Amino acid sequence: MELEQLRQLEAIEREGTMSAAARVLHLSQPALSRSLGRLESELGQPLFDRVGRRLVLNDAGSVALEHAGQILRAERAMRDALADVARRTRALRVGTVAPAPLWRLTALMTERFPGMVLTSQMLAQAEVEAGVVDGDFDLGIGLRPVALPMVCSTRLMVENLAVVLPSEHALAARGSVSMAELDGETFLLLKDIGFWRKVCDQNLPHSEFIVQEDPGVFEGLIGSSPLPHFITDAPSFAASVPDRVIVPIRDTAAHATFYLLARTGGRREAENLFDWVSRQ
Repeated sequence: MELEQLRQLEAIEREGTMSAAARVLHLSQPALSRSLGRLESELGQPLFDRVGRRLVLNDAGSVALEHAGQILRAERAMRDALADVARRTRALRVGTVAPAPLWRLTALMTERFPGMVLTSQMLAQAEVEAGVVDGDFDLGIGLRPVALPMVCSTRLMVENLAVVLPSEHALAARGSVSMAELDGETFLLLKDIGFWRKVCDQNLPHSEFIVQEDPGVFEGLIGSSPLPHFITDAPSFAASVPDRVIVPIRDTAAHATFYLLARTGGRREAENLFDWVSRQ
């Protein structure tokens, strides 16, 4: 179960239809439907009844929604408490949409400001932008520059997605593949990959994902299982696996440019790090 699924549960109940909730959440309707199906499967029972085109919470859904609200409120309280700790320790608070650009930012920070500390949260694009604008984050890492006078943006890095296939796979000899060609495969997937999970859900609606929370377990499975998995050209993800072939994915969605965001007039340490990154 993921926090994002609980937010989706709230949105479906609030909006009343899958299509309306998908618009609010900036998801495709099939991706949202699949996510709700996974949640219902994990909980062992359906949460909604269909009344015409509307989705209405059943008894199990009402109980789930009540507890979802408690969990999400607790999550917000935890974030606020951690933000207070960060302010006291002078750590810079960073909101990011993916792990790899955070590692890149950390490397650049260590190179120029070795005594500086970062605390981070992985969130959706809109939440990162709002956090920077509202001052909840000292810095943000997003998929686009922000066209607001109080926010500065600079390019941080580019990350490109590829698929790792068994050498005998029918697509292994290709120079590149499309998401459409991969749709329907079963993939091993690491849980905490940020916005890349949304890319997978939206572009591979007929695929199944076997999600692993523990990176060590995931690493063991990709070495022993014949199932394909994804990799990027970020250094921490680029290790090769014997008897596997790395095939680039050519869809636009498989290529991400990340931007560092900073609020003007923010903390001096954040401004100094932003300036350093912008000169690289």
